Amino acid sequence: MARDPHKYFRIEAAELLTQFSSVLLDLEKNGNNDGQVQRLLRLAHTLKGAARVVKAPDIADRAHTIEDVLLPFRETPGEIPREYVDTVLRCLDDIDGRVRDLTPKQEGAPATQSAGLPVDNLRTVRADIGEMDVVLGGVTETHTLVNSLRAVPRALEQTEHLTTLLLDQIAPADARGKSRQSLVNQERAHATVRDLRKELAGIKNRLGSTIDQIDRELNQLRDATEQLRLVSAGSLFVSLERTVRDAGQALKKKVTFEGKGGEIRLDAYVLGLVQGALVQVVRNAVAHGIEPEAERRAAGKPTVGQVVLDVSRRGRQIVFTCRDDGRGVDLEAVRRVASQRGLLGLETKSSGAEELIRLLMRGGISTSDTVTEVSGRGIGLDVVRESVKQLGGDIAVRSEPGKGVTFELIVPLSVASLEVLVVEVSGNIVTIPMDAVQAAIRVTADEISWGPDGGSLIYDKTAIPFIAVPRALFGTRPPAGQTWSALVISAGGAMVAAGVDRLLDTTRVVTRPLPDLAPAHSMIAGVSLDAEGNPQLVLDPDGIAHEATRRFAPDLELASTARPILVIDDSLTTRMLEQSILESAGYEVDLATSGEEGLACARRKRYALILVDVEMPGMDGFTFIEHVKSDPTLRDIPTILVTSRNAPEDMQRGLDVGAHAHIVKSEFDQAKLISMIRPLVG
Repeated sequence: MARDPHKYFRIEAAELLTQFSSVLLDLEKNGNNDGQVQRLLRLAHTLKGAARVVKAPDIADRAHTIEDVLLPFRETPGEIPREYVDTVLRCLDDIDGRVRDLTPKQEGAPATQSAGLPVDNLRTVRADIGEMDVVLGGVTETHTLVNSLRAVPRALEQTEHLTTLLLDQIAPADARGKSRQSLVNQERAHATVRDLRKELAGIKNRLGSTIDQIDRELNQLRDATEQLRLVSAGSLFVSLERTVRDAGQALKKKVTFEGKGGEIRLDAYVLGLVQGALVQVVRNAVAHGIEPEAERRAAGKPTVGQVVLDVSRRGRQIVFTCRDDGRGVDLEAVRRVASQRGLLGLETKSSGAEELIRLLMRGGISTSDTVTEVSGRGIGLDVVRESVKQLGGDIAVRSEPGKGVTFELIVPLSVASLEVLVVEVSGNIVTIPMDAVQAAIRVTADEISWGPDGGSLIYDKTAIPFIAVPRALFGTRPPAGQTWSALVISAGGAMVAAGVDRLLDTTRVVTRPLPDLAPAHSMIAGVSLDAEGNPQLVLDPDGIAHEATRRFAPDLELASTARPILVIDDSLTTRMLEQSILESAGYEVDLATSGEEGLACARRKRYALILVDVEMPGMDGFTFIEHVKSDPTLRDIPTILVTSRNAPEDMQRGLDVGAHAHIVKSEFDQAKLISMIRPLVG
């Protein structure tokens, strides 16, 4: 195969062009306020120099033209006129085409169509993935062989030599000096054996230290190689922003683009296919969704339209959510065109929004009155559908009249890189994506309230579901009184706490889906491989949230009997919070809004405990307890003061009137309340 003289130049040029486009688009939006022009000049100069090195004068000349266009604005803050930005963009497109022409053509190979700057980046990465996989496979295999050295050490040359000396020295001696020579041989043999033992110990230490070091280096190399074969989702954003800008300019609309979730790293093949689909989606958003400036102003909207792409992980899938704030799908236009093309029968007039959108996704329908470079041929959404179909994914479309359209491109998770928290669950090492973990807290058994609908605990003054992961995932029954490491997880529209045995570390892993034939628990999103190639489970935050909220109740005892407790407080919020905590712990709860009402309740029904607020209109908490203690039928009922006062004299007054305990509202804690109540109610 002939040597490719432009291989590394194409890679460098693609990176420079992508950086150039990103900075230029930011410059157009925000002006030359942070030295963007100077940075662009450096990029153009670097590209020009590299082009001259590889004897590509046309590319060097275009880079020089860019320098000439931008140079007058180097020291000028503020916006750069649009016509200058357009000139630079045209030069970039020209350079991109010329860089592609440097690609060596194989005989009989079809011509490659240009699809924007980042596509070439993805092609370059994809072309190198085969080499990366070879490296990764070699590293993994070498890693396995190195680890095998721990159990099977080889005899070394010095050890063999010492062993030979030992055999010679203990050989039968000549009969004439048998006694004396035997003694000498014995002494020499003893010394040699000592040397042999010392040498073997040194070999063991050196071999072990070397293997450990090689193991660490190979582990780092494997992690780095796995990361290299993945591409950041943010690499899509520059081309999509450019697409939105160019479409808006062609249609005389003002539109901005925003990308989120760019830190997620995915397989380049997935991004390559999804990129083509997303280009069509954002172009359609500008062409069909975003209204002209006058129409938006009349509708009370900002004059500048917005297109947003959010890349996220949802269980075992990656979701590309693209939404605009335009007018929504013109369903009547879709109905009219579908009817004209004979795609709908007698049910045309009764077709609902979902059916019309599904019909639109089949392709062949355009609601544009004219054919332009941006729209009008009715093939864009067909491209979207086919791209997602190749990945085995799905598409969801939601349209709100006057508010915009949301496209969800949902593709199966093939390979992705995630920042994870490493935890121990029933002796197994598992990981949880860090982006879903809001906090990590220590939770004692007393802080968890178990009821017929499952467990709960108070976090940030709110009761949230609690799930014991060892039992939910492996069926392991937690020991009584276990203290948990609880992860507060936000997923699936819920906030839940997941109890694990131990927190171990944070790291980045490359996660892979489970085989199709392997049944997977709903809490498992995929697997990653540890340093020795052993699979480790990656948990799904959405699955954890679902399990925690579906009334999972472990086999733990509640309060043995539903002992009645009276709560007296004039604050609705406080009454409801205390009632929720007490009932989740298995107690029966009655409520009263004043001291007078509470006293009447206590005389009608026997309570195991009374919680009473101090500051209430009419009879306050101190006075209430004084009445209770003066009544022979009530005086032995335990009472707890709930107060906002924490001064020593207030605490002493509570003790003087006979309160058994007090809780300060600013320090209100579920665990403290339950731990106070249990010994008092018996």
